[in-house]
Amino acid sequence: MRQIIAFGDSIMRGIVLDKSKDSLNPRYTQLNDSFVSICSAQLGREIKNYGSFGNTTLRALHNLNRYKSEIELSEYAIMEFGGNDCDHQWVAIADNPSAEHHPFISIPQYAEQFSKLITSIQQLGAKPILLSLPPIIADSYFNAFTKNMSVEQKGNVLSWLNGCLENITQWHDMYNLELFKLATELNIPIIDITSPFLVQRDYRELFCEDGIHPNKKGHRLIAETICNYAHKYLAAI
Repeated sequence: MRQIIAFGDSIMRGIVLDKSKDSLNPRYTQLNDSFVSICSAQLGREIKNYGSFGNTTLRALHNLNRYKSEIELSEYAIMEFGGNDCDHQWVAIADNPSAEHHPFISIPQYAEQFSKLITSIQQLGAKPILLSLPPIIADSYFNAFTKNMSVEQKGNVLSWLNGCLENITQWHDMYNLELFKLATELNIPIIDITSPFLVQRDYRELFCEDGIHPNKKGHRLIAETICNYAHKYLAAI
């Protein structure tokens, strides 16, 4: 059996906030048993994980040629992008909330770049499989990225958000919807890892303090979802 290759951001990489050494100033570290590692063990397939912190569809396109030979050796390419594409430059917003601000990658650019990424991978002989985005916890994320801001800066960000922290999730949700539309248009599989979080009574327990990175429990849930899908998918082909 050929290997599986994985591309994505810090969630794909298995990055979490580690409070074990300093509870007041936790640091980002990599889980040994991330969802990719769990899936590899449970499915009995080697998964080359090239997820990286801060990765976007644009960066992935620029770096794709670096992994050409690995993609050619792979049967499937699992991809998870969007969390960074839809993010904003919060410090710039805090310093000048009246200016016009946009996400790092606009939705049309996101769709176009992801489509090119998918097509390029198909041309190299691997079968793309998309992952939807885990939800985010708006207030936790707000507290995380404003942690070192002044009271005035925090107020400016909140003002730009029209006083509603849930507006943080607005962009995230739109990019997630774009993923499902893209999968439909290109007729490629997408694994819904969003819903398994949302059906939990309190999915906060599945996330790190920053509100965006699933914790160890969250990774186990993602792994379970992917493995359940994989068994059904592989049995159907």
